[in-house]
Amino acid sequence: MRSAGSIEKAGLDHAGLGLTVSTLGEAGIRARLASGGLALQTGLYRLRLLSDVPAISRAVALLYADYPLLDAGSYCDFTLSVQRPANLRRWVKPQVLAYFDGQPLFEPLPLGHAFPLMEWGLNFCATTLSFDHLTAHAAVLERGGRAVILPAPSGSGKSTLCAALLHRGWRLLSDELTVIDLDASRVWPVARPVSLKNRSIDIIGAFAPEAVFCDPTHDTTKGTVAHMRVPAEHLARMNEPAVPAWIVFPRWVADAQAELTPRDKAETVLDLAQNSFNGPQLGLDGFRAMTALIDRCDCLDFAYGRLDDAVRVFDALAAV
Repeated sequence: MRSAGSIEKAGLDHAGLGLTVSTLGEAGIRARLASGGLALQTGLYRLRLLSDVPAISRAVALLYADYPLLDAGSYCDFTLSVQRPANLRRWVKPQVLAYFDGQPLFEPLPLGHAFPLMEWGLNFCATTLSFDHLTAHAAVLERGGRAVILPAPSGSGKSTLCAALLHRGWRLLSDELTVIDLDASRVWPVARPVSLKNRSIDIIGAFAPEAVFCDPTHDTTKGTVAHMRVPAEHLARMNEPAVPAWIVFPRWVADAQAELTPRDKAETVLDLAQNSFNGPQLGLDGFRAMTALIDRCDCLDFAYGRLDDAVRVFDALAAV
C-alpha cells in the first residue's frame, strides 16, 4: 500500500478532453483551488472545488490526478468550497467549513478533517441536488457491460468488497452513489476516490498492494478514514453507463463461507427505498424507477468472511 452536469448534456468524453488534473502539477492545483476553483469531471457530474487548505491540494493532486480537467469557466453541476473560517478558529484549535452556494453544509470540523469533509460535501451535493436520476446509497461496479449494485448499511463490508472487486477486474462506477436512469435502463458512473474506514484500510492494503491511499484521517465520526485512488483505466471509461443486472446486499461475517442466496423482491423494494436519497422527492417517478430496477435485476443476499472467496463468487456470477 502506498500513501501519500451530465456527460450527455456536455457532449464530452474522457479521450476528447485530453488534459487531466495532473497536468497542472501540485502548485497549479493549489493555485486553482485557492482562486477561481478547480473544475473537473467525475463521470456523470462536473465539479468545481475551492479551498485554501494545503492538505486538500495535496490529496487532490494524489487522488484526482487522472481526472479530466475542465476549463476554468466551464459549466459545473456543483461548486463546493472548503475553507478555514475568518475568525479566531483559523489559528486557535483551527477548524474548517464546507460551503455550497455560500451556505455552510455542516458543523465546523477540525482542520485535519478537511479532505474527508470535502468528500462528504460532494456526496451531499450529488445526493440532495440531483433530480433527473434515482440515486441510492450503494456501491456499483460493472463487468461485461452489466452492473452489480451493493446497497448496505455502514459496517457491512460494502466498501471493502467494492475496493477488492475493482482491483480484480471489475470496473468501478461508484463506491457510495448509485445513479440510475428513471427508466432503470442504465446506471451511470460517478467515480470518485473510494472511502475506507478503520481495519478495511489495512485489509485492502494487504489484498491489493498496488492501491494508493491518501494519508489517513483519525478521530472522525466514522473512526479512521482514508481514501483510495481510482485506477486510471476505470476513469478512462467514466462516460460509459452499465445495464443493471444484480442487486446484492453484502454482509461481512467473520470466517463465513462466501455464499449468495436469493432474496424476496418485495423485501428488496423496502430495503432499497431506505437507501434511496431522492426517491421521496421524485414521487411516483421515483417509485416506478425503483420497481423497474428491481424487476430487471436478480436480488441476492451475500455473506462472506474472506475477500478471495468473495471475488471468486462474484466472478462466477458475472460469467453466467
